[in-house]
Parts: sequence; C-alpha cells; structure tokens
Amino acid sequence: MTTIKGPAVFLAQFIGNEAPFNSLEGICQWAKDKGFKGIQMPTLDNRFIDLKLAAESKTYADELTGKVNSFGLEITELSTHLQGQLVAVNPAYDQVFDAFAPDSVKNNPKARTEWAVQQMKYAAKASQNLGLNAHATFSGSLLWHMFHPWPQRPEGLVEEGFKELAKRWLPILNEFDQCGVDVCYEIHPGEDLFDGITYEMFLEKVNNHPRACLLYDPSHFVLQQLDYIQYIDFYHERIKAFHVKDAEFNPTGRQGTFGGYQGWADRAGRYRSPGDGQVDFKTIFSKLSQYDFKGWAVMEWECCIKDSETGAREGSEFISKHIIPVTDRAFDDFAATGANETVNRQILGLDSK
Repeated sequence: MTTIKGPAVFLAQFIGNEAPFNSLEGICQWAKDKGFKGIQMPTLDNRFIDLKLAAESKTYADELTGKVNSFGLEITELSTHLQGQLVAVNPAYDQVFDAFAPDSVKNNPKARTEWAVQQMKYAAKASQNLGLNAHATFSGSLLWHMFHPWPQRPEGLVEEGFKELAKRWLPILNEFDQCGVDVCYEIHPGEDLFDGITYEMFLEKVNNHPRACLLYDPSHFVLQQLDYIQYIDFYHERIKAFHVKDAEFNPTGRQGTFGGYQGWADRAGRYRSPGDGQVDFKTIFSKLSQYDFKGWAVMEWECCIKDSETGAREGSEFISKHIIPVTDRAFDDFAATGANETVNRQILGLDSK
C-alpha cells in the first residue's frame, strides 16, 4: 500500500483578477500559506501556464516546475476540463459552450472541436515534460440532452453517440499513451460519462484503452444517489486522480435530484466545503489506501454557503487529517510463528508425528 499524497488544491475556483490569485507566484504563496503541498493546474490561462509552450519546450516546463517547487509545492496534474468538454458538444449547447473557446473558433463547431483536440494533445506532451503521469479532464457530451428517455430515444441513438465519442477520443488517448500519461475523466453530470455504466460503455468503445482512466469525485455521486463507496471497489484499478469535494442531498416533497431549476443554495443536492456535507471521506481514504492509490488528494472547492478562504484553510486541514500513513507490517506480526512446512502439515493432520 502507498500513503496518499496531499493535501493539494485545484486552482480553477480560485484564479481571479485580484492578488494573490492573478499570478502563479501569488497563488503558489497563497496555497503554501494555507498548508497545501500540491496544485492541480487549469491550462487555459497563460498567466499560470502556456500549454502549447509547455508541450513544445522542455526548458519552459522545467522552469515552470522549478518555480512551483520554489514555494515547496508540486504540480499534481494539469487540467483540461474545459477543453475536454469541447471535444464533443451537442449543437443544443453550442452557444453556451462557445464561452470556453477562443474567439477564433467561436460560431464554428468543427473548428472548435479541432482546437479542443489539439489542446488535449498539447496537454499530453506538456504533462510528460512536467514529469506528470495523470491528467484531469471531461469527456464532453453528445447525448446528455437525451439522458431522460422522453420522448423515447430512437433505436441505436446511444450506440451511435458512444461510437462517435470514442472515435474522437481514441487519437487523444493514443497520444497520452505515447507520453506515458493517464487520461482521468471526471465522471460528472452534463458529460456523456456521468456514472459507472456510461464509463463502461465508453471503455468498451475505446477497446479498454489502458489510458482511459478515472478522476474520482464522490460529490457528483451523492447528487445522483449512486453508491460512491462500492464504486471504488468496482473501478479502483482505473482511478488515477482524486478530488476531495463534499456534497449533501436533502430531498423534499417539492424537489429531488433534478433540483427544480433552483440556484445551488436552494437545491436538494448541493456541493459543500470538505467536512460540511454527507460524504464519508473516512471510508473513502481507507478504501483508496487499501487499493494502493498512488496519487494526490486534491481539494476542489465548491460550496454555496461557506467563504472560499475559510473553505481552503479548513480543506487543507481536513485532507491532512484524513490521509492514512499506511503500515509496512501486519499488526499481529508479534505473534508470527515463522514458516515451517513440517509443522504446517502436522497442524493440518497430514503427517503423523
């Protein structure tokens, strides 16, 4: 078994236009002061990383690593959640998802997809240059608007959707494979990979590609009422990244999992700061340690109630308290009798004395 690394923090929800959140140096100092040891880095803001340059220049990648290391931090993974989303977009969502794309490809779905695929390939090489072995992303979605079968889905629609999704991702997965990096899909509502079954459907279409792995985030499963503990038993061999994000689900006679179009604070299912929700992190950390998870525990802070500064400080402490320093021996070794085949056979009644 391996002791989980951490605490780390996903920077996406903290990057902003005010100091210290508007520069790499500033946010690294902030993360260090909050007690974090690692940062998961989004890749669309050149103030923090030039993704293309990191892919093309080992020198730049080394300099970036050195800068982060100078604050006593490590880069845990790069993130392309927004670019991964744009690998597959149903036309129903073109307008809203164009907000994630550069102006040069807006109002041009084909060009936007090509841009997103290239971004993913840059991320593969950049991760390799940075010495990383896992990468966080979304799958995108062609089918999400059909997740509830009304009207009845046309026969073969889901099959065709996953066939196309796999077609788009296979070249990307192969690129990551050449770079020795796992693609960790965050299983998430709004993506075609939103639960275990949809992940398995995708995995089949990409021929069980060894790099098609998982980012485990239990908060999304609380909101779906999925057994997030058993999920680890099912998929632990594919879990290569981990978000520590809490959630709660409090259904009423007026709303349930779909939320009634309400804002986050008024939904039955809502995200909370670590420790403020219903997620059983004690069991999660035990399970992941048992299954020899070798990655980082990364706080993704999303809370509709608590202040983010407080959430970050408490989140760092929360992760530190939950990391289990794994044992290198069995607790009952003191009573070990050693190996003796003759004695063993006598105990089993196989040899007479």
